[in-house]
Amino acid sequence: MTPITMVEGRRIALSNLDKVLYQRTGFTKGEVLHYYATIADHLLAHVRDRPVSFLRYPDGPDGQLFFTKNPPPGTPEWVRTAPVPRSDDPRAEQVVVDDLPSLMWAANLVVEFHTPQWRAGAPAIADRIVFDLDPGPPAGVVECCAIALWLRERLAADGLEAYAKTSGSKGLHLAVAVEPTPSEQVSAYAKGLAQEAERALPELTTHRMAKDLRPGKVFVDHSQNAAAKTTAAPYTLRARALPTVSAPVSWEEVTACRTPSDLLFLADDIPPRLAADGDLFAPLTDPDRAGRLP
Repeated sequence: MTPITMVEGRRIALSNLDKVLYQRTGFTKGEVLHYYATIADHLLAHVRDRPVSFLRYPDGPDGQLFFTKNPPPGTPEWVRTAPVPRSDDPRAEQVVVDDLPSLMWAANLVVEFHTPQWRAGAPAIADRIVFDLDPGPPAGVVECCAIALWLRERLAADGLEAYAKTSGSKGLHLAVAVEPTPSEQVSAYAKGLAQEAERALPELTTHRMAKDLRPGKVFVDHSQNAAAKTTAAPYTLRARALPTVSAPVSWEEVTACRTPSDLLFLADDIPPRLAADGDLFAPLTDPDRAGRLP
């Protein structure tokens, strides 16, 4: 019998709590749900009022993975959805995870949380810039850190404050809060900075996705600023061999990084980090700290 739990007055069916999802560590579905419940306030601060896309991995990272933007079958009527018109479906909607019941319902599906750089009700009006620093082997997160530091300084020259987080895989993400700006303009600005990075650090960087250009270099992926694209949310678990998290990090940690393990964070690492340092991405949620695109 599937257990039912009450979360802030909402009935949620939780299934297969003992199922091992991460084989290398024995991390179970119950532990996934416990993780999301523990860090809920911090994740919600970054996904609230944004349409969510899910990367689902119900049998663990080694099983079937599928990406969905549409509300999954059986979505409760109390889960908020928002219209997100698409060229192939002008009436499309997506889930918006605004509260703890919605978060725990979604977490029970075993998902990564991905969001666009704009809010529900204002499609294609971005309030964040993102850069996904994706290393091509043998480059890794250490090389990403060098690019991140260059981008931080370059953004500061334009009056913009950048914050870093691990991707939860092998790279880094940078995020910048900006005053609401059309995604097309944000995309153009981000592409320009990626091109500048390539000119400034040609041995380390490429702004183009072509695989033959990427070995040993960091791809500065600016494309996730397009209105149709999404990025892994802060604090989401990732469908990787280990229960890694897309974890905000300090610039001191970025500067000090010498090996990939320096910026590898698992689910169990996050609550102590939050207790010690708070949410390092919190400034991104403060409208008074948003910069103006030059």
